[in-house]
Amino acid sequence: MTRSPAPSSCIYHYVNISLCGSESSPAGSLPEPGTDVDGCSGTEPGVAAWAERCAAPAGGAELSGVTVAVVGLGYVGLPTALSLVGAGATVLGVDSSARRLRDIRAGSVDLLPSQHAALACAENGRDLRLTSDSRALADADAVVVCVPTPVTAGREPDLRPLRAACASVVGHAVKGQLIVLTSTSHVGTTRELLVRPLAARGLAAEHEVLVAFAPERIDPGNERHVPRRTPRVVGGAGPLSARAAAFLLAPTASRLHTVPDPETAEMAKLWENVFRAVNIALANELADACLDFGLPPRQVIEAAATKPYGFMPFYPGPGAGGHCIPCDPYYLLGKLRPGGAGAPVISAAMDALRDRPGRIAEMAAGELRRAGLPVAGARVLVLGVAYKGGVSDVRESPALRLLALLAGRGADVAYSDPHVPRLAVGGEVLLSVASPHKRPWDLVIVHTAHPGGDLAWLESVPRVLDTRFHHATPAAVAR
Repeated sequence: MTRSPAPSSCIYHYVNISLCGSESSPAGSLPEPGTDVDGCSGTEPGVAAWAERCAAPAGGAELSGVTVAVVGLGYVGLPTALSLVGAGATVLGVDSSARRLRDIRAGSVDLLPSQHAALACAENGRDLRLTSDSRALADADAVVVCVPTPVTAGREPDLRPLRAACASVVGHAVKGQLIVLTSTSHVGTTRELLVRPLAARGLAAEHEVLVAFAPERIDPGNERHVPRRTPRVVGGAGPLSARAAAFLLAPTASRLHTVPDPETAEMAKLWENVFRAVNIALANELADACLDFGLPPRQVIEAAATKPYGFMPFYPGPGAGGHCIPCDPYYLLGKLRPGGAGAPVISAAMDALRDRPGRIAEMAAGELRRAGLPVAGARVLVLGVAYKGGVSDVRESPALRLLALLAGRGADVAYSDPHVPRLAVGGEVLLSVASPHKRPWDLVIVHTAHPGGDLAWLESVPRVLDTRFHHATPAAVAR
């Protein structure tokens, strides 16, 4: 493959990542191509080289000799980079945030223990190169885009980070590159932000470059669902793009499922997360109904889950947080045609999830009211503010709104979370209470229970509201 040399001013920072005795990454199964792509007549030599890689028998370090640039080193990009390194690739980690790069070099990042071990194995090699210089993209055989797709305060899709990243990728693209988008977005994003702009530069998909969409599947804090143990969906702009992307990702996934085009893969990802959002909203509603009937929600769910078909358990909570579930459905809703079928169920579910912290605040007020205590001046602790256990991510965490609502009603609010030392709430910065068991509380609201946390001290607290209803009783509901 012919590539432009790296500019002399482009500085890399090298981190060596080895497997350190961890289990090898399974190769998965490459899909059968939809057409004969081995001939590749009329294509750029670098593109034909991808066909040769796909045709070669797998063995050893499957991606040895392949240089991959990962754009965005957040909760998705960094684990993706480590998985690719584990498969034998040389990875260029590109991130515009100097602070993020410093944190990665220092190991001060949210990773699973096995992934921290990989970072800790850094020794005198050049398997992972960290840079903020996007000109490094021209040095890569493949580029994987892993940037966030949030929503605005008005719940509108915010494509600014993705547009900027894709514009940079297109601007530095060279002939023969494989470009894989992983960020969740609306149907048509891959063609809109990559295929058509590349063509405008004279880089036609399937001829001068290869383009695919392979949505990320990352479950932060869950060792069982690391990338190499998780199936992956791939949709290419053409058969060779799909096969090349499958070759790249096969060593980092348990298996691959190819679909005919990027749009199918984009919709599949939206379907996954919309499905989860709607069912979380339903679980919350059914849990409240259980409490109205004087029934413990968790026991009811466990009973229903004994049905071996036609049922999947979802559990209630304080809402939905993180970078996916509270945001991704809006990328579908925002693109539905006016006058089309519409999505009233999805819209109602998202409204319910957004309103859930307010419902929890009312439950808290009810608990205090039954004890003869006003909300104003009540000492209320929110236990755990990360959006899920085992991580420090507070993006879209229901705890943020819950704390703001209670503070707005005059409560003396505090929080305790070993993963989140400080938190901005309503223009005020709160510090995590290090020893909550040593202070008196009128009410403790269990928002997030981190693995390994000792909650035995809650037995001595006069009032506890468990937002996930592990130990909740009907009395915990505000009437």
